[in-house]
Amino acid sequence: MTEVQNDDHIFHRTLKQQWQQISHGEGVYLFDTDGKRYLDACAGVHVVSIGHGVKEIADVMGKQASQVCFTYSRFLTQAQIDLAQKIDDMAPEGLSKVFFVSGGSEATESAMKMARKYHLETGNPKKYKVISRWQSWHGNTIGALSMSGRTSWRDDYVPYLLDFPHIPAPYCYRCPYGQEYPDCHLTCANELERVIHQEGSEYISAFIAEPILGTSAAGVAPPPDYYPTIREICDRHDILMITDEVVTGFGRTGVNFAIEHWDVVPDIMTTGKGLSSGYTPIAATIAHEKVYDAIYKKSSSFTHGHTYGGNPLSCATALAVQNYIEKHDLVTQCARMGDLMLEKLKPLQESPIVGNIRGKGLLIGIEFVADKEKGTPFDVSKGVTSAVVDLTFDKGVLIMPGAPGLIDGVAGDHIAISPPFTINESQVLETVDALTETIDEVAKGLGY
Repeated sequence: MTEVQNDDHIFHRTLKQQWQQISHGEGVYLFDTDGKRYLDACAGVHVVSIGHGVKEIADVMGKQASQVCFTYSRFLTQAQIDLAQKIDDMAPEGLSKVFFVSGGSEATESAMKMARKYHLETGNPKKYKVISRWQSWHGNTIGALSMSGRTSWRDDYVPYLLDFPHIPAPYCYRCPYGQEYPDCHLTCANELERVIHQEGSEYISAFIAEPILGTSAAGVAPPPDYYPTIREICDRHDILMITDEVVTGFGRTGVNFAIEHWDVVPDIMTTGKGLSSGYTPIAATIAHEKVYDAIYKKSSSFTHGHTYGGNPLSCATALAVQNYIEKHDLVTQCARMGDLMLEKLKPLQESPIVGNIRGKGLLIGIEFVADKEKGTPFDVSKGVTSAVVDLTFDKGVLIMPGAPGLIDGVAGDHIAISPPFTINESQVLETVDALTETIDEVAKGLGY
């Protein structure tokens, strides 16, 4: 296998691994320069929804590139107008104003600024803090990282982070309060109100949450009445509800946007990865009409923006991707293949090191434990997540390592499975077979 060494001119994110050079992709597969095939069962990083190498997307990109690739300031393009309309058609009622950016971190930071501007324009200038959750991820820019609850990624940059409060995630498998649903009476949701009172509601601008958690707590979803309760609390305290759909948006969980599973409409949604299926960098922050109208009732501008926001090449590409998803009914395919994947993974629950399997659609998590009865995590020195990911990689299947610190910021091993929506039944079985073999080997290596 061709390995890209660390003496190249790339500023690598880590030197803990060697880097394989990819030649091309086709459908759910990637091929390295030695011809080895990998089933991309994590869609890169929850990104590639329609598969690799779709010619009709490349054709649209070429056509747009031959017309115009960049505009700014006073100009709009038809691609930008059409994509905004497409997103409006897909989004929950009222979420109709689309602000284009280049990636998820920009989208969440834009949402933070929109919330601030909303409160400035509605006569609440003290409101600036955003409450978020631990075991969450909202991006790598300083504002986005301040909202994030992934301890291992925050540590080096704590001096720069904003003083934003966090509450526990709705993590029923490991309830931080030692309770069980429904007897818990949603303590995790009501914690939001306690923190609002403690911080002072006059200072709280917004609450942000991933409807279903990504790689910080792969596949974790709350009970049915969690988000309706959150919505009611936010309304009562004049706090905007932001849902981070960067991972879950545009079909990943078997519906257009994951918050639809709870029939709740947020004030702002952030999106990214699945918007273009990775064919181009693009993301979007989607505001409810009430937010947009409040901002522009008195003001003439929202002072914010990025150079490549609304880039016509990216907009045309993303529109082609969304049209492709609709044409081939891939959101339904995603839901169906997700159900199949979860069904085929069920026998793994009998493994001595598998504690929990969860998820919706094609966003699935598996958590590993040292003691199934007690749910005791492995000592971090065991490197269980890395062992599972690396061994599955050797078998030609790519899965996502869950971020460290799943439980308490330090301990907790888990993986995420999130293949393209185009995965078929035999490829689901290929993924499950590789994982089953890997987990059995890792368990034996740990002495089980």
